[in-house]
Amino acid sequence: MVCRDQTDMQRCPHRMLLLSQLPEDVLYHILSYLDCTSLSRLSQVCKSIYRFVSRDEVWRKIAKECLNTGITRNGTDIYPDLQLKERVKVAHNWLDGLCKRTIPLKWKTKLLPWLQLDGDMLYLSQAADIGAFHLCRESGRLQRHPSEIFSGHKGDVCRFVLTDSHLVSGGSEGRILVHSRARDTCLELSGHNQEVNCLDAKGGLIVSGSRDRTARMWTLTSSHPRDTFPMSDRVWSVAISPTLRSFVTGTACCENTSPLRVWDVERAQCVGNLGLGFRRGAGVLDMQFESPSQLFTCGYDTFIRLWDLRLNPGKCVMEWEEPHDSALYCLQTDGNHMIASGSSYYGGVRLWDKRQAACLQFFQLSSRPVSSPVYCLRFSSSHLHAALASSLHSLDFRQNNVYIR
Repeated sequence: MVCRDQTDMQRCPHRMLLLSQLPEDVLYHILSYLDCTSLSRLSQVCKSIYRFVSRDEVWRKIAKECLNTGITRNGTDIYPDLQLKERVKVAHNWLDGLCKRTIPLKWKTKLLPWLQLDGDMLYLSQAADIGAFHLCRESGRLQRHPSEIFSGHKGDVCRFVLTDSHLVSGGSEGRILVHSRARDTCLELSGHNQEVNCLDAKGGLIVSGSRDRTARMWTLTSSHPRDTFPMSDRVWSVAISPTLRSFVTGTACCENTSPLRVWDVERAQCVGNLGLGFRRGAGVLDMQFESPSQLFTCGYDTFIRLWDLRLNPGKCVMEWEEPHDSALYCLQTDGNHMIASGSSYYGGVRLWDKRQAACLQFFQLSSRPVSSPVYCLRFSSSHLHAALASSLHSLDFRQNNVYIR
């Protein structure tokens, strides 16, 4: 029995405390048994309960089980400035596919664009230039004109990557440009003699892959490659491990070798292959490390695969198949349960829950008779942006829902 007020407490000292008078650690323990709907109803009792229930500590356990709330598997919070309760609200919309679609940018010439997100800035490559577009935090709208342009390539930009201090881009003419984000300076790295299909950069280390059947490793202190790795095939994708001790290359799989190979940075040699039995032409188009031991890949064979590098040799431990048998050009994970992938036909974007085999949601961004691959996609806690051949599409998941008040 709960006392009605302080007077009752004085008359009946042996009665139970008010809920709001319980110690905070006890309250946290009680609330940990409640789901979203129950917490929402409880928060309507009074202002003091509302304020307590709105705390991030109350929602952390629920948030870790939801899609794309910013809480990773190891407990790191990617978006510490955003209230967890609000992120859990939006997570239900990701699950149900509730979003508002817009096309903030269009261009006349068909391109192979690439994009990156960094806070409230979206970076988009269009032909030989990379534009930095401001995203309004409140509305999510994209600024129509870039606030900054990174240029210098003689051909189209194939890929680029952001670090805290630099923007590193690879072009179809074989050059790599390292732009300083703080100063108006640019370093040119020359070595490839054909287009740079892919690159990655972490901790002052740059790895690139090219159509010239080589991968090269660079540092920011020299314009010449530190090491060159001959390949038997064209290199479509690369990813540096978070430990900076190794990197993985993905090739076109036109030879009788595994398209995935692991390289040791210090020894500059191959230390293993990932997987066997790839069919000819099943090239790996994109990959992402989620942890030092977990690597996600996708490509022409229509599968998303999760590899465990702790196994010797590294093995595929989970896979998800594109149901329409189309190549997968790109992917991104939220560091926990969600995967987003972009396919080769009609701007197809799929959302996946790693805990399930079937696709959660499908969005077709281009319509017949026009068809375009999703060349790149990136998402934040509330938006997904996808770059197609002649347009940029945005999905806003901040819609009203009935789960949480």
